[in-house]
Amino acid sequence: MIHSGGVIGAGVPLFQLNSLTRLAIPITYFRSDRDKRDFVSAGAAAGVAAAFGAPIGGVLFSLEEGCSFWNQVLTWKTLFCTMTSTFTLNFFLSGIRTGQWGYFYQSGLLTFGVFECSPDQPDCHLWTAYDLFIFIAIGVGGGIFGFIFNILNSKLTQWRLTHLSRMPKYYKVLEALAVAIVTSLIAYLIPLWVGTCSKIKVQDGGLTNLSTVALNAGNDDKYQRFLCPDGQYNDMATLFYNPQEDAIKMLFHGHAGEFSLLTLGIFFIFFFLLSCWTYGSSVPSGLFVPCILCGAAYGRFVANFLYSVCGMTDIYLGTFSLIGAAAFLGGVVRMTISLTVILIECTNEISLSLPIMVTLMVAKWVGDMVNEGLYDIHIHLKHVPLLEWEAPSEGVNLTASDVMSLRICYLLPHTRLRSVIDLLRTTAHHAFPVVTMAAPATMESSSKQLNSHGDAIGSANARYRCKSYVSRAEVLATQRTRSSTTTSAVGDSLLLPTSVTTHVNINNDDATSDVILDDDDDDETGYYQTNLHRGRDRSAMTLHGIILRSQLTSLLDKRVSYPQHNGPESQTSLSYEQLNADYPKWKDIFDLDLTEHETNDIIDITPYMHPCPYMVAPDAPLVQVFNLFRTMGLRHLPVMNSRGEILGIITRHDLTHHRIEEMNNKKKSRRSSN
Repeated sequence: MIHSGGVIGAGVPLFQLNSLTRLAIPITYFRSDRDKRDFVSAGAAAGVAAAFGAPIGGVLFSLEEGCSFWNQVLTWKTLFCTMTSTFTLNFFLSGIRTGQWGYFYQSGLLTFGVFECSPDQPDCHLWTAYDLFIFIAIGVGGGIFGFIFNILNSKLTQWRLTHLSRMPKYYKVLEALAVAIVTSLIAYLIPLWVGTCSKIKVQDGGLTNLSTVALNAGNDDKYQRFLCPDGQYNDMATLFYNPQEDAIKMLFHGHAGEFSLLTLGIFFIFFFLLSCWTYGSSVPSGLFVPCILCGAAYGRFVANFLYSVCGMTDIYLGTFSLIGAAAFLGGVVRMTISLTVILIECTNEISLSLPIMVTLMVAKWVGDMVNEGLYDIHIHLKHVPLLEWEAPSEGVNLTASDVMSLRICYLLPHTRLRSVIDLLRTTAHHAFPVVTMAAPATMESSSKQLNSHGDAIGSANARYRCKSYVSRAEVLATQRTRSSTTTSAVGDSLLLPTSVTTHVNINNDDATSDVILDDDDDDETGYYQTNLHRGRDRSAMTLHGIILRSQLTSLLDKRVSYPQHNGPESQTSLSYEQLNADYPKWKDIFDLDLTEHETNDIIDITPYMHPCPYMVAPDAPLVQVFNLFRTMGLRHLPVMNSRGEILGIITRHDLTHHRIEEMNNKKKSRRSSN
């Protein structure tokens, strides 16, 4: 349900089906990555809420595990989504199962029932303060089993990524078939060899012999007869052959002696291994419900041991089974707040909040001593740059200059189409800085000998460079002009004086030496490959903005450019809606038909770039950079010096724990060598 909700949320901005492209709905809202990210978060939360009937737990799950960016507005939007999901499912389940439409009796797909002692146990109690010590011990065991589960699954996932992914696709199908065959064999042979036959206890406490028809008719249809005589059931087959939700309820609310210690122990071992093998394979397998069932068997094993061996007949077995499920699930996924609320909402028993919370905290502490949660492990293995809530402790002594990338692939404000095409084809970056730069001394003499083609594009870049410069005197002059004009509006934008363009005479040959000009036909490709791709140019680059890869491909697809003999005014202009018409299915550069493009034409990207991105200084603490990414939902962050020159760029990949730890070790080694 988590993945289903996330997929549905990600598909909301599309407003169409891939198989039915003609049914596209012309809606211009929600056409940005931020909206898509919020929909995915809300969809994952709605999936949890529908599965467990836990709307608040769904919100906390999305906050704790599903997002790297969160704000107050997203909180109430996600809560509204989870409440709608919960009560919509409740409405249909109440009508389908009970025939009473509008009576919200069914809270979710998976409910744990009511935890209460039976009337024939007057000394029974759900839990006491002394039981907390046992719960802590169960939490320690859950943390141990959890990190063992994560170690085995991570090794198996690494093997799949390094070997199975390189093989033909039918090998994944063969693995899925192997999982199904082995699971079927175990589910048949283990009840046959280990399962014990027991008589079924009816609700009045007596014993009865029931036929096969009677076993499948009433409340006792969950007991699986397997190969036992009439009126008896096989305890191992009951756990294997029932749906996992029903098996969990039987472990939570079954009477004493319903499952033997041998059955519970062997079922836990085999289901542990099967769940570890299945998760990550090419089948839509879940993690929550298998871990809850495995942990419930673990907790029920402890409860039966205390009940039958230690003589603690006043305990409620279902409480220990629930604590075992929480301990094992917490040891695998390492969630605390959201998992506590989800289990409380499933049980409708607020008195169990303290033991659940204590158990989850202990399981998390024990598991964190060895490895991370399973979700985090898979995120690292798939190289997804999902940031944690807090910056790593290793980043305290690092700055922005320590982690930034020096190999910058940039563009000029006015660039030839062939340069843009080559850049997109030879890199995989998501965004590119738009810069201008002062010419190196070695190029001064050669820049004066540019032909008319080079002078046209060089003059355009020089014009934009000097127009983008605003001095403090010009700002003060503009403010004085505003204050003296009583008819000016309060929200008018800052207008630059027309005299700004006189700082550089673009008609003078000497002016072209102030910027790097887009080279002529003979030298452009070589200079481009040497400096732009490899990032070896050491000229001072003034940042003017950032443009996305998707925007560049959209401009190329819509043939936005102007001939080199004409000015930028002849370039076709696109609106924001036209530029983002293909969202989110942006075309790839290799899918574009560029045969009819004149590669010597020039493209002016300044109207479509982001002119004021977030920036940091090179000596900014890494913790500050990390928090900026986390709170603002950034993907790129230029590093600027005091002169407005770009020194490097930081992405989310540079802020992952492994990257920060690597850079911290390199910095320590440099200090030790000095």
